[in-house]
Amino acid sequence: MAKTIQKEDSTSEPMTLDSKDLAILKLLQKNARITVKEISDLVHLSTTPVHERIKRMEAAGVIKQYATLLDHAKVKRGLMVICYVSLKEHNKNAGEKFIETILALDEVIECYNISGEFDFMLKVVSEDMNAYYDFHVNKLSQIENMGHVQSVFVMGIIKQTHQLV
Repeated sequence: MAKTIQKEDSTSEPMTLDSKDLAILKLLQKNARITVKEISDLVHLSTTPVHERIKRMEAAGVIKQYATLLDHAKVKRGLMVICYVSLKEHNKNAGEKFIETILALDEVIECYNISGEFDFMLKVVSEDMNAYYDFHVNKLSQIENMGHVQSVFVMGIIKQTHQLV
């Protein structure tokens, strides 16, 4: 059974992935350091077709990057905060300036443009409450066109995954 995944570039056609492609993606999502040989053994293809499939999915943007996931607490980023942000002005220039500023803030590890009462949702990590307070007062609140910020502190993580297939 083939599954269609929409590529990041929404102007292009979705890529059709067969069961072997999906199996390869599943293995890479579990362990990005798995070798082509190990994948080929598990999906029952020789190494050349596996390598070609991976390269094709990379070129098409299905595979965006390979990453190392860290334990936030062990790298002194144990406090996670979800920040809902609304801007004062809603125009292209104001939105672009906000996004440009957010991209430069290391504490912000994810940013989503959302619908509803707020304009953006940020996932922020910090060492502790004092460090978050400093970030909020001296960085986030100082952004031009900042309207309202609502901070929600994560008490515990129930499910966290990056696996899509």
